[in-house]
Amino acid sequence: MNIRVRINHQIRVPELRVITEDGQNLGILSASDALKKAEEMGLDLIEISPNAVPPIAKIMDYGKFQYTEKKKQKDSKSKIQNIDIKSIQVKIATDEHDLIMKAAKASEWLSEGHRVRLLLFLSGRAKYLDKNFLNERLERLLKLITEEYKVAEAPQRGPKGLTITIEKAKK
Repeated sequence: MNIRVRINHQIRVPELRVITEDGQNLGILSASDALKKAEEMGLDLIEISPNAVPPIAKIMDYGKFQYTEKKKQKDSKSKIQNIDIKSIQVKIATDEHDLIMKAAKASEWLSEGHRVRLLLFLSGRAKYLDKNFLNERLERLLKLITEEYKVAEAPQRGPKGLTITIEKAKK
Protein backbone atom coordinates (compact mmCIF):
# COMPACT_ATOMS: atom_id res chain seq x y z
CA MET A 1 0.00 0.00 0.00
CA ASN A 2 1.50 3.33 -1.05
CA ILE A 3 0.68 6.08 1.46
CA ARG A 4 1.69 9.72 1.19
CA VAL A 5 0.64 12.93 2.85
CA ARG A 6 0.03 15.60 0.22
CA ILE A 7 0.42 19.33 0.71
CA ASN A 8 -1.23 22.00 -1.50
CA HIS A 9 1.58 22.51 -3.99
CA GLN A 10 2.42 18.78 -4.33
CA ILE A 11 -0.97 17.58 -5.53
CA ARG A 12 -0.80 17.01 -9.27
CA VAL A 13 -4.20 15.48 -9.90
CA PRO A 14 -7.21 17.78 -10.21
CA GLU A 15 -9.69 15.41 -8.54
CA LEU A 16 -9.67 12.89 -5.71
CA ARG A 17 -12.21 10.43 -4.33
CA VAL A 18 -12.36 11.43 -0.67
CA ILE A 19 -13.32 9.18 2.24
CA THR A 20 -13.64 10.28 5.86
CA GLU A 21 -12.08 8.56 8.86
CA ASP A 22 -15.30 6.67 9.66
CA GLY A 23 -15.63 5.40 6.06
CA GLN A 24 -18.18 7.91 4.74
CA ASN A 25 -17.66 8.63 1.05
CA LEU A 26 -17.60 12.37 0.33
CA GLY A 27 -17.44 11.74 -3.40
CA ILE A 28 -15.08 13.18 -5.98
CA LEU A 29 -13.67 16.55 -4.91
CA SER A 30 -11.01 18.83 -6.30
CA ALA A 31 -7.67 18.59 -4.50
CA SER A 32 -8.01 22.06 -3.00
CA ASP A 33 -11.55 21.34 -1.73
CA ALA A 34 -10.37 18.09 -0.19
CA LEU A 35 -7.53 19.88 1.62
CA LYS A 36 -9.94 22.56 2.89
CA LYS A 37 -12.32 19.87 4.13
CA ALA A 38 -9.45 18.13 5.96
CA GLU A 39 -8.33 21.39 7.56
CA GLU A 40 -11.90 22.14 8.68
CA MET A 41 -12.03 18.74 10.39
CA GLY A 42 -8.57 19.28 11.94
CA LEU A 43 -7.21 16.12 10.26
CA ASP A 44 -4.77 15.19 7.49
CA LEU A 45 -5.47 14.31 3.85
CA ILE A 46 -3.72 11.03 3.04
CA GLU A 47 -3.56 9.54 -0.43
CA ILE A 48 -4.08 5.81 0.06
CA SER A 49 -4.51 4.59 -3.50
CA PRO A 50 -2.62 6.73 -6.03
CA ASN A 51 -3.09 4.32 -8.96
CA ALA A 52 -6.90 4.32 -8.85
CA VAL A 53 -8.84 6.54 -11.26
CA PRO A 54 -9.46 9.02 -9.67
CA PRO A 55 -6.92 8.55 -6.83
CA ILE A 56 -8.41 7.77 -3.43
CA ALA A 57 -7.59 9.97 -0.43
CA LYS A 58 -8.70 9.61 3.16
CA ILE A 59 -9.24 12.34 5.73
CA MET A 60 -7.82 11.05 9.02
CA ASP A 61 -5.20 11.59 11.72
CA TYR A 62 -1.86 10.63 10.16
CA GLY A 63 -0.20 9.74 13.48
CA LYS A 64 -3.03 7.35 14.34
CA PHE A 65 -2.81 5.87 10.85
CA GLN A 66 0.94 5.22 11.21
CA TYR A 67 0.36 3.62 14.61
CA THR A 68 -2.25 1.20 13.29
CA GLU A 69 -0.08 0.30 10.27
CA LYS A 70 2.92 -0.46 12.49
CA LYS A 71 0.68 -2.55 14.74
CA LYS A 72 -0.58 -4.55 11.74
CA GLN A 73 2.99 -5.16 10.55
CA LYS A 74 4.06 -6.26 14.02
CA ASP A 75 1.13 -8.68 14.25
CA SER A 76 1.89 -10.17 10.84
CA LYS A 77 5.56 -10.62 11.77
CA SER A 78 4.64 -12.41 14.99
CA LYS A 79 2.48 -14.91 13.07
CA ILE A 80 5.37 -15.96 10.85
CA GLN A 81 6.95 -19.13 12.22
CA ASN A 82 10.66 -19.54 11.68
CA ILE A 83 11.64 -23.09 10.87
CA ASP A 84 15.15 -23.91 12.00
CA ILE A 85 17.19 -26.80 10.73
CA LYS A 86 18.57 -28.81 13.63
CA SER A 87 21.43 -31.24 13.06
CA ILE A 88 22.22 -34.66 14.44
CA GLN A 89 25.49 -36.38 13.67
CA VAL A 90 26.14 -40.10 14.00
CA LYS A 91 28.96 -42.39 12.92
CA ILE A 92 28.71 -45.84 11.39
CA ALA A 93 29.61 -47.57 14.66
CA THR A 94 27.31 -45.51 16.91
CA ASP A 95 25.81 -47.78 19.58
CA GLU A 96 22.08 -48.56 19.72
CA HIS A 97 21.53 -46.66 22.99
CA ASP A 98 23.13 -43.51 21.55
CA LEU A 99 20.95 -43.84 18.45
CA ILE A 100 17.85 -44.06 20.66
CA MET A 101 18.89 -40.87 22.50
CA LYS A 102 19.53 -39.00 19.24
CA ALA A 103 16.27 -40.25 17.71
CA ALA A 104 14.38 -39.01 20.79
CA LYS A 105 15.94 -35.57 20.35
CA ALA A 106 15.06 -35.60 16.64
CA SER A 107 11.46 -36.57 17.50
CA GLU A 108 11.25 -33.69 19.97
CA TRP A 109 12.51 -31.21 17.35
CA LEU A 110 10.08 -32.54 14.75
CA SER A 111 7.17 -32.14 17.16
CA GLU A 112 8.21 -28.49 17.65
CA GLY A 113 8.04 -28.01 13.86
CA HIS A 114 11.75 -27.86 13.07
CA ARG A 115 13.49 -29.61 10.21
CA VAL A 116 16.13 -32.13 11.20
CA ARG A 117 19.28 -32.84 9.21
CA LEU A 118 20.80 -36.24 9.95
CA LEU A 119 24.48 -36.60 9.11
CA LEU A 120 26.11 -40.00 8.89
CA PHE A 121 29.68 -38.89 9.50
CA LEU A 122 32.22 -40.82 7.44
CA SER A 123 35.91 -40.73 8.21
CA GLY A 124 38.85 -42.31 6.44
CA ARG A 125 38.01 -45.45 4.47
CA ALA A 126 34.37 -45.34 5.52
CA LYS A 127 33.81 -42.82 2.73
CA TYR A 128 34.31 -45.58 0.18
CA LEU A 129 31.88 -48.11 1.66
CA ASP A 130 28.93 -49.43 -0.34
CA LYS A 131 26.10 -46.89 -0.65
CA ASN A 132 23.47 -49.49 0.30
CA PHE A 133 25.35 -50.21 3.53
CA LEU A 134 25.47 -46.48 4.36
CA ASN A 135 21.76 -46.05 3.60
CA GLU A 136 21.03 -49.02 5.88
CA ARG A 137 22.90 -47.25 8.71
CA LEU A 138 20.80 -44.11 8.18
CA GLU A 139 17.61 -46.20 8.14
CA ARG A 140 18.56 -47.61 11.57
CA LEU A 141 18.30 -44.10 12.99
CA LEU A 142 15.17 -43.19 11.01
CA LYS A 143 13.30 -46.26 12.31
CA LEU A 144 13.84 -45.08 15.90
CA ILE A 145 12.20 -41.68 15.35
CA THR A 146 8.74 -41.78 16.94
CA GLU A 147 7.25 -38.65 15.31
CA GLU A 148 5.72 -38.98 11.85
CA TYR A 149 8.01 -37.38 9.29
CA LYS A 150 8.59 -37.02 5.60
CA VAL A 151 11.88 -36.74 3.74
CA ALA A 152 12.46 -33.11 2.72
CA GLU A 153 15.80 -33.77 1.01
CA ALA A 154 16.85 -37.21 -0.15
CA PRO A 155 20.13 -38.72 1.11
CA GLN A 156 23.09 -36.93 -0.45
CA ARG A 157 26.81 -37.37 -0.23
CA GLY A 158 28.64 -34.39 1.17
CA PRO A 159 32.21 -33.65 2.19
CA LYS A 160 31.64 -35.03 5.70
CA GLY A 161 29.43 -37.96 4.80
CA LEU A 162 25.84 -38.82 3.96
CA THR A 163 23.07 -36.34 4.88
CA ILE A 164 19.29 -36.54 4.84
CA THR A 165 16.82 -33.83 5.88
CA ILE A 166 13.42 -34.68 7.34
CA GLU A 167 10.44 -32.59 8.45
CA LYS A 168 7.16 -33.20 10.26
CA ALA A 169 4.55 -34.89 8.09
CA LYS A 170 1.39 -32.86 7.56
CA LYS A 171 -1.73 -34.79 8.45
